[in-house]
Amino acid sequence: MYETFSYLKEFFEKIFENFITFTFPIFSYVYFITFVSMLKQKVIVSVSSDLVTDNRVHRTCSVLHDLGMDVLLIGRKKKDSPILNERNYPAKRLRLLFEKGPLFYAELNLRLFFILLFQKKALLYSNDLDTLLPNFLVSKLTGSKLIYDSHELFTEAPELIHRKRTQGIWLSLEKMIFPKLSHIITVNDSIAQTYKNWYKKDLLVIRNIPNKFEIESLQTKEELGIPTNDFLVIIQGSGLNVERGIEEAVLAMKDLEGVTLMLVGNGDVMPVVKELIQQNRLEDKVKIYGRRPYIEMMQFTAHADLGLTLDKPMSKNYEFSLPNKVFDYMHAGTPILASKLVEIERVITTHHIGSILNEVSPDAIAAAINELKGQPELLMKQKEACRLASETENWENERRKLESFIHSAMTHSSL
Repeated sequence: MYETFSYLKEFFEKIFENFITFTFPIFSYVYFITFVSMLKQKVIVSVSSDLVTDNRVHRTCSVLHDLGMDVLLIGRKKKDSPILNERNYPAKRLRLLFEKGPLFYAELNLRLFFILLFQKKALLYSNDLDTLLPNFLVSKLTGSKLIYDSHELFTEAPELIHRKRTQGIWLSLEKMIFPKLSHIITVNDSIAQTYKNWYKKDLLVIRNIPNKFEIESLQTKEELGIPTNDFLVIIQGSGLNVERGIEEAVLAMKDLEGVTLMLVGNGDVMPVVKELIQQNRLEDKVKIYGRRPYIEMMQFTAHADLGLTLDKPMSKNYEFSLPNKVFDYMHAGTPILASKLVEIERVITTHHIGSILNEVSPDAIAAAINELKGQPELLMKQKEACRLASETENWENERRKLESFIHSAMTHSSL
């Protein structure tokens, strides 16, 4: 049925001619015709993550699916990757011989190239620079449309800024391909402006904002294994990595009483964290809950009295970051204590949903938590402000921009 519709644009044009007096609040005439032509066209979305906690990519795939396209999401499966939750589109996770380093990226890009090349597709959707090369080459070879979604300033990641040779390779790749792209998305205004300064390209900003979130059934603290009487502080998400203030937050717990720090997620900082906990005998004050599916993770967040996001401006990538956790805290009604980074500060001060630290150090973090713990009325005001902010800062509003952008990409003649 869908295949038939996609070839009958004239039929729908006649319908609009005969019923022109009717109004269509969801789709304009042009959008409706484009929607019909997109039905069941194949789109392949690729990313280097294991998909489990990559909510931006999941939301993108859901939009593409809701637009009537046949979506295939490709990621990777690591040795410790949890089972992928059920989705309304198929996902393929590649088992690779290497999990990090140059050989990982080489294997990933080679595997992606041949998978993309021999799959039927009308649209390729590349997430981040580490999947762009195979997508770009296949789009050139097959004439498929290409959308590039840059989740960060990839070449300014802290893993690269002190490895100039590796950084130079990625930067050369970006300089080669980026100016040739026509449909580019990124996550905030600061990164969009930076890319415009570098490559004279306009980017669409689609922020990492969750759906308007409501927990249907909130588990108790006892069921989740959370201390019942302490002031609860949380750091959550898939990127619990070095130089994001997590080490300082752990050490801050030495000077706090009646406070528990919950770490819900995983990342390369966790071995360091476990060593700090052991060295400083903080087993009763710092609880590690590991990676959890999004809905389960948000159960922990909803119980927290304060959410921390403590990235330090170690690079432009961190300086301009706007982590998912900022909006996760907002939607869970959890006030935020954040480091002074431009995009994070803008959201917090605009909506009055938290407090800003001028310094990321154990002493400063401990002092701020102690001060906020002693101001329950302020926290209640910030909690209510979170609820109000979530009414507008949600994916339902943000996705409309993405839908329009996809329509534009599918009707545009170039890459």
